Amino acid sequence: MRRLITAGLVALAVVGVVGGRTAAAQQQLVISLGGFSPRAEDARSTGDVLVGNRKFLDFNITDLSGPTIGGEWLVNLGDNFEAGFGASFYQRATLSEDRFSTFSTGAPILADLKLRVVPLTATMRFLPMGHHGPIQPYIGGGVSVMSWRYSETGDFVASDGKSIINDSFIGSGTATGPVILGGVRVPVGSWGVGGELRYQKAVGNLPLNQGFAGGVGLPNPIIDLGGLTYNFTINIRF
Repeated sequence: MRRLITAGLVALAVVGVVGGRTAAAQQQLVISLGGFSPRAEDARSTGDVLVGNRKFLDFNITDLSGPTIGGEWLVNLGDNFEAGFGASFYQRATLSEDRFSTFSTGAPILADLKLRVVPLTATMRFLPMGHHGPIQPYIGGGVSVMSWRYSETGDFVASDGKSIINDSFIGSGTATGPVILGGVRVPVGSWGVGGELRYQKAVGNLPLNQGFAGGVGLPNPIIDLGGLTYNFTINIRF
C-alpha cells in the first residue's frame, strides 16, 4: 500500500508541476472499458503458480481472460506529449479439475482459481500528429504498481495423496513493473472515442506457508501478472 501511495503522489506532483508551467495545458478524463488477457502458458515466468498447477489440474490459463474497467487523468505537455495517471480493475476466476484423482463416488475434485489485479499507473505518451488532428495516434510507456490477490478455493488432494480436503489458499501483495501502450483516438467536440492496447509485466511473490505449486529454482512460488489489456476509450476534455 505504501508503494501505491508513493507512486500516486509522485505522478500527481510531476503532472501538477508540468501542467502549472503550461498555461494552456488541456486536461482529459479517460474512461476505459475492455478486457485483460494473461500471458500464455509458454510465455509465463519460471516458477509461476498457474504453470505449476497445470501439471495436476485441468484448466486453461486463457479462461482467466476477463473484463476490465479503468479511469485516467491526462495533461497535455505541449502539442506532442501527455502525462497520465490512472487506475483499473480486473478480476476473473476459472474452475479446475484434478487430473488424476476423483471422489470415491467418481465425482470430480473441483477448485476455483481466482486472480484480481488493480494497477495504479503513471505514463507518458507521444502523439506524432499532435493534439489537433482529426485522428490522434499515440504510443507511450510508464510504470505500474499492481495490487493483486490470487486464491485457490475448493477441494484438493492432501499431501498424503489419498485424503481430500476442502480449503482456501490465498496470496496477495503489490508488484511493480513496466507498461507500454499504443492507441488512437478521434475527437468529437469536447469528447473523443478510441481504442488502446496496453502491455504490463510484473510478478507477485506467493507465501510459502500456503503450499502453492511452482517456485522451482526460486525461494518461493510466484504469480505472473503480465498480460495484454485491450480497451475502448472515451475521452472528456476540459
